[in-house]
Amino acid sequence: MLSEGCVKEGKERENRARAMIPTFRFPSAPACLPVGRLCFSLSFGGMLNDRVSYSMSTKYLQVLVKKFSALLSYIVTAIIFCGKIAAQQSAEEVAKKLANPVAGMISVPFQNNTDYGIGDAKGTRNTMNLQPVVPIKLSKKLNVITRYIIPIVTQYHISSTDDKQNGLGDAVISAFFSPSNSKFIWGVGPVFLVPIATDDLLGTKKFGIGPTAVALKQTGPWTFGMLFNQIWSIAGDDTRSDVNQLFLQPFITHNWKSGAGVGLSAEITQNWETGTTVAYIIPTASGVTKLGKQTISLAIGPRFSLAPNDLQADWGWRAAVTFVFPKN
Repeated sequence: MLSEGCVKEGKERENRARAMIPTFRFPSAPACLPVGRLCFSLSFGGMLNDRVSYSMSTKYLQVLVKKFSALLSYIVTAIIFCGKIAAQQSAEEVAKKLANPVAGMISVPFQNNTDYGIGDAKGTRNTMNLQPVVPIKLSKKLNVITRYIIPIVTQYHISSTDDKQNGLGDAVISAFFSPSNSKFIWGVGPVFLVPIATDDLLGTKKFGIGPTAVALKQTGPWTFGMLFNQIWSIAGDDTRSDVNQLFLQPFITHNWKSGAGVGLSAEITQNWETGTTVAYIIPTASGVTKLGKQTISLAIGPRFSLAPNDLQADWGWRAAVTFVFPKN
């Protein structure tokens, strides 16, 4: 969980970020983020500046994007200063917490999805999702688990046979209010769609909001449950279609004491505006290991289309690396 000192440090860095970033542009100089003995170099500036600093259609959305950049700075601060490795936690305990979307553990997944055979032109899309999870302790009985999904997309031949788009997609931010101790695990809260896409074909240009919830049961080596959210657009570019979208994700996982596991999940997206459904079923194999002193989880598996259509791929695959920071 985040200590008071950590939260205070995060707020101070957020305030400095607000002063340093008058528009939504990544800094051109690389930022070196030390975690344990690892050092991640985030050098987005030269590659993304021109794409990220685009003009939104309304001043309201510009303000939202600026606030999101400050929020991202706060997330990084929380991960760096509060992500201490606790060697006492077993691989099995870490694996079971990773299977729980509202576990009180900081984690930073890098989830890569590659899909083939999209649309009439049989296009290809690669989506790298940066998905940090930051729990915050509100009281002895209540936590709020914040989850962020920031997609980096490269796609070919989606809208025509000779086109290409790459850049950021829209971000999805969720906050689950969850009891600290409960035999039946659950969480409810708001979900936000934040329009940070750097290409018109990669985003909606809409700000959205709605409810999200998760419910699951963990018994022995098994974890099974369901996550859902519903997003409606409430502001944005009037020339773009409204967002009215439901997402469902049932899942089941089996973990062994070694930290190895197998899982099966489905991802179903229903667009109520167009009446279209995109659905995949994803079996995975996973394991928990160490990279030096850093605890990580590795996962891989295919993505099978349940009902191929013009909007979804014929098939694909998923690979994920998760940096794990169990609490002391």
